[in-house]
Amino acid sequence: MSATTTASGSAVQRLVAEARYEVIPLKSVEAQLPHLPTGCSVSVTCSPTKGQQATLDLTARLLDLGHLAVPHLSARLTGDRAQVSALARFCREHAVQEVFLVAGDSPEAAGPYDGVVAFLRDFLEEDHGLRRIGVTAYPDGHALIPRPVLHDALHAKQTLLAAAGVGGFASTQMCFDVRRWAEWCSAERAGGLTLPLHVGVPGVIDRAKLLSMGMRLGIGQSMRFVRKQGGVLGRLFRPGGYDPMRLVAPLARRAGELGLEGLHLFTFNNVEATAAWQRNQPG
Repeated sequence: MSATTTASGSAVQRLVAEARYEVIPLKSVEAQLPHLPTGCSVSVTCSPTKGQQATLDLTARLLDLGHLAVPHLSARLTGDRAQVSALARFCREHAVQEVFLVAGDSPEAAGPYDGVVAFLRDFLEEDHGLRRIGVTAYPDGHALIPRPVLHDALHAKQTLLAAAGVGGFASTQMCFDVRRWAEWCSAERAGGLTLPLHVGVPGVIDRAKLLSMGMRLGIGQSMRFVRKQGGVLGRLFRPGGYDPMRLVAPLARRAGELGLEGLHLFTFNNVEATAAWQRNQPG
């Protein structure tokens, strides 16, 4: 076995073993919580339909269960600077270690924060107590934001985090095209991006549920990409069902080169099946 093959296999095992689960604050999540691996990292979404408080409530529940809960904080759902302070206070009082910042899919901003950069600038001035702050990345682009703007915003967030001495990472939208993800990553690295990267991959889910849940839950940008990628989905969801490893394995081969630190599993609250998949991987 070659050194390259061994390194790739090791990267796969690490990414799968340390994968972060994403859950959605819906009624369906409660029955799924016992299936989360002990002490695992769990990302909690925030959407305009459920609001920020639902995210914070589920975050507190997961922390009480002993998980590393990572709440999504939405800039566009934050009405004013006082709410920024309240979010920072929640993180400090609950000993939250990491948060993930999103602009949010709300069509209109509730306050002065149209995007994450301005929100992050104010948030970093608060006593938040966080170890790391994650930000979004869009290898497949965004339907409403030009690529140069996405690039500049990502690097502005990196600069703000570095100036504040706070660790960071960038987590991507759902990845379905490994080649496109790698090309985007290579270009960003060449352009000065040094943040560790987490790649978003669907957990164990069938194609119909992926489409229906995605549209209903308001993760619009990822779903817009999915609808355009019928051929890609056809290959992934071929007879026998979708296996996340079809995406994870080729990504892992370049993990060291591209600074791929983590795997972000979009479970759509299908935690039981995704956890079973994780347990059944060799390692």
